[in-house]
Amino acid sequence: MGKIFVTRSKLNGIVKCPPSKSYTHRAIFISSLAHGKSHVINPLISRDTIASIDACRAFGIKIKRRGQELIITGKDTLKVPNNVINVENSGTTMRFITAISSLVKRGYVVITGDDSVRKRPMGPQLIALRQLGINSFSARKNDRAPIIVQGGRISGKHVTIDGSVSSQFISGILIAGVCAESSISISVLGKQVSKSYIESTINVMSKFGAEIKYSKDYKRYNILSTRYVPTTFTIPGDFSTASLLLSAGTLVGDEITVHNLNFSLPQGDSKILEILKKIGAIISIDKRNGTVKASGAQELDGGEFDLSDTPDLLPVVAILSLKSINPVRIFGVSHARYKETDRLKIIASELRKLGVNTKLSSDEIMIISPKKLKNACLNSHNDHRLFMSFVIAAMLTEKSVVDGLESVDVSYPSFVHDMRRIGAKLR
Repeated sequence: MGKIFVTRSKLNGIVKCPPSKSYTHRAIFISSLAHGKSHVINPLISRDTIASIDACRAFGIKIKRRGQELIITGKDTLKVPNNVINVENSGTTMRFITAISSLVKRGYVVITGDDSVRKRPMGPQLIALRQLGINSFSARKNDRAPIIVQGGRISGKHVTIDGSVSSQFISGILIAGVCAESSISISVLGKQVSKSYIESTINVMSKFGAEIKYSKDYKRYNILSTRYVPTTFTIPGDFSTASLLLSAGTLVGDEITVHNLNFSLPQGDSKILEILKKIGAIISIDKRNGTVKASGAQELDGGEFDLSDTPDLLPVVAILSLKSINPVRIFGVSHARYKETDRLKIIASELRKLGVNTKLSSDEIMIISPKKLKNACLNSHNDHRLFMSFVIAAMLTEKSVVDGLESVDVSYPSFVHDMRRIGAKLR
């Protein structure tokens, strides 16, 4: 696994925010189910989204890359893949493709991934698909990949699903449910986490002609039996990635300006702007031009932050605590334990190497930072968001090492290049 050596840095400059990974996944899958030719403009091309492209191609979907767009010729009749579908490290691809596999008329679809993906829970989605008349199960009988789905079309009309583990289960069924034989209703059991991602799913579905009615608390849905219509969809800049760049500007920047942001499309991680203001960061927002500017802060205030709807912000808020004069409490993040890694546990253990006091429970973390951070060797456990966050944190030290360089290909392939360009001392 590649390591990067980091020394104390001061950043200054302008960075174009990469396209949204979340929206790229959704546009690829929904375009693939729209009979005809769609254009996905400004997609993120990364390891995760390539996994989604390859998965759709396995069903006979034609996808061509031309400049800054994907041309996707979708169809509503999917062929049985010739081989096992390997989603690599992409949990989103696995959850979406599992639901979409139910649309194959006959035959079996086998889905697997890397070591990390094969540890991620799938039980709630498999139970829901069986309620919809789809024979789906774990090959190892442990509710984890490899997953086997028998095609035959969705025939059930009502499903209940546990919402406390991942919103991707529901998004997958929503996307596939449009192509069911009849309308479907969904009821969510327990707490619904990451509601903002479901909002993004519904937004893209509606752009492609789908009709979904849903409750304000995102716990009840009615998917009308319609068909997707091919269209042109432009992917916005990714607020998940922007949150990292803005945290870098706050922690180790003179001034960093992030552009290519779209404030009109729903992205839960745009909550980072509220969090930065609350914690005492210096930011300037220009919605008309799609830019946010973050200036370096001598110290931050700390505070309490509920990230139940935005778990991907956990690593960002955790490193913002490193300049906070008061404790930072992050709660509502038990589902962050089921991401690429147990992010809650790893953040607690790695920040301790920097001399940080962390207190951990099943659903929250308390972070109390020292006046001066220690040099450390930080291990991201090959988790892309942890790697990028730890690199930014390491810029506050005199000399540190961060392991897991290869992981950036998952969501931000040009991360190291962009950081160096604005002054990061990395080798």
